[in-house]
Amino acid sequence: MLRLLRMRTLRCRYALYFVLSGSYALADSQPLPQLPVTVVVTASKLPEAVDGVPAMISVVTGDDLRSRGARDLRTALSLVAGVDIAPGGDAGPASAAPGMWGLREFDAYLLVVDGVPYGGAFNPAVTTLNLQNIERIEVLRGAAPVMYGATSFVGVIHIINRAAGNLPAQAELMGGSPNNKAATLSGNLPDWHGVRQSLAINVEQQGFEQDRSGVKRGHLLYRSATDSAFGVLRIDVAADVLRQQPYSPHPREGQQLTKRFALDANVNPQDAAADQDRVQVTGALDNSLFNSPWQTTISTAVTRAHNTRGYLRADFATDGVTSNADGFRQVVDATDVYFDSHIAVTRQPSLTWLFGVDWLYGHGKQASDNFEYAIAVNGAAAPRSSALQIDESTRLTDRRSFGGLYSQLNWQVTPKTSLDVGLRLNRTDEHRTGIAVDRHTDSGAQTETDRHTLTRLSGVFGASHVVWGHDGSAVTAFADYRNTFKPAAIDFGPEAEAHILDSESARSVEAGLKGRMLNSRLEWELAWFQMNFPNLVIKENIAGRPALANAGRERFRGAEIEARYQITERFRIVSTLAHHDARFVDYTRLRPDGSLQSLAGKQLELSPRTLAAAGFVYADPHGLETSITWNYVGSRFLNKTNTARSGGYGMLDARIGWQRDRWHVALTGNNLTNRRDPVAESEIGDAQFYRLPGRSINLAVQVPLRRAR
Repeated sequence: MLRLLRMRTLRCRYALYFVLSGSYALADSQPLPQLPVTVVVTASKLPEAVDGVPAMISVVTGDDLRSRGARDLRTALSLVAGVDIAPGGDAGPASAAPGMWGLREFDAYLLVVDGVPYGGAFNPAVTTLNLQNIERIEVLRGAAPVMYGATSFVGVIHIINRAAGNLPAQAELMGGSPNNKAATLSGNLPDWHGVRQSLAINVEQQGFEQDRSGVKRGHLLYRSATDSAFGVLRIDVAADVLRQQPYSPHPREGQQLTKRFALDANVNPQDAAADQDRVQVTGALDNSLFNSPWQTTISTAVTRAHNTRGYLRADFATDGVTSNADGFRQVVDATDVYFDSHIAVTRQPSLTWLFGVDWLYGHGKQASDNFEYAIAVNGAAAPRSSALQIDESTRLTDRRSFGGLYSQLNWQVTPKTSLDVGLRLNRTDEHRTGIAVDRHTDSGAQTETDRHTLTRLSGVFGASHVVWGHDGSAVTAFADYRNTFKPAAIDFGPEAEAHILDSESARSVEAGLKGRMLNSRLEWELAWFQMNFPNLVIKENIAGRPALANAGRERFRGAEIEARYQITERFRIVSTLAHHDARFVDYTRLRPDGSLQSLAGKQLELSPRTLAAAGFVYADPHGLETSITWNYVGSRFLNKTNTARSGGYGMLDARIGWQRDRWHVALTGNNLTNRRDPVAESEIGDAQFYRLPGRSINLAVQVPLRRAR
């Protein structure tokens, strides 16, 4: 296997070499002006050149997303090294579970939209994420322990929308298979007393190969900005309506996915749903204090979810009469508040000192009615949840807040050497209450409460140095150390488990090189990392029921490389390769028979050792547009004992279109290889895995609109 992997890697290298070699003559015959240096804001909340950031960070532009027809997180980040997005999950078909640095946990990464943690103090709100009309996506590997505190371990995905008053006036209609429809309307509204305004509206319907499944959604984003006496005032309002018919994960029995369960069977109740309504209001003020840039942001989001789900039991019966599944019907309410205020003091051109304070608050509660039911394993004659007897009712309330004082120093020591040093004082507080009522007894309500409060430091130290530079080209070496922690995840499932797990913590080191050559047309980046991780929260089977638990110590190690080459103004290619090694170092768990089992040295579930991608995009603003993206995901294990292995797979996306005078027609195909491999594990169903959605083909037509007067 190792020999085969080496042969594949060599073939990829030779293919890339010949493509690049054959491109030099084309590039020289069609010289391009030097491209501007890419600027990012995720690492320090200040605009800075990506070359000087002492960490691996990728930028995907909105133009790149639109030229590839990317409409979800998987396709958007399919050409980012080391990022593996698994679509779907317990939150419904619109959800996704990103894997970075070899770790795929629903709260291990941080999702940020326009500078605000999207999902607040709980879990990333990826189900309502909208990628229409965005300016760019910045992907930072590893934690952001100073800028965002106790919120992530393996990476930050930052979505940046187009600014108010900078939205093209256009409409788009899309249709395709299976049962896909969408309509988008966007543009700038007339200025009102100096207020710049823009509005984007999107409605969408998406179908899937799985039985009785689909997604309907509506999204509205209003953005405004005005120059006031106090500075630049910005107000954003976002509203989302999401209606989902979820599909079922595929159970594993022994060392493989069971053959007793059909590929696209759905054993959810007939009225299954994973619906969500969300409204977010954000205000920001950009001002100056003592001649230094000062920015303050406050954001509030209110979410209500209605979930009706069901999962097969282990060793499920197949007669359609014996109870073989457990389900729940619940309402989840969440309120998130985010506040941040920071000032950047520049005493001399080479020294900038950032000071800030932030507070992230979340209040969530769920009310569930739990039941059991019988269903045929092909999903036929599924019962309605309202017709089933309720066995247990649970209530869970969680209130958590993350506050911090932070400071980061950016020092240009010499023209070639820079240092980033940051420190943060964190204060986290969480209070949880769970109530369970057994409907078959008169024992009354069982109530549990728990509270955790923690004060500790986190920080980062990084350095970069230009090791070679000539005529606009440069190679920069960088290294960083990061120390961070995060309160344990909460999934608001049907249980009333009030026990708060120990906080997770991680220490990581990263080192690598960045290059920019050929008038910035060729950009590449490679990095090696290692992260030591005590108390990782994982899914376990406890007392015969799926639950979350702390898992001793783990180690994540690997290397990633990414190269982007703008051959001509219209033609670019991208190639990525990553090797990850995620293992348990010291973790012993209790078997069902009472004996102990050590998992030391075992690889983590669903963590592929090899990830690779290649793609090319040709985009003529007045003619042909085409792209091809290929992704390879290596083999991975489906259990912690590493006895059930799922083989690697390749997936192909493609697009062809034509544009003229802002008129645009395009045909996009996703997962053209129609792979249906297991990619994400359920946190509720025991040893059950969500598969890749099947092939999808869509035709979209975009037309320009005149600006409103």
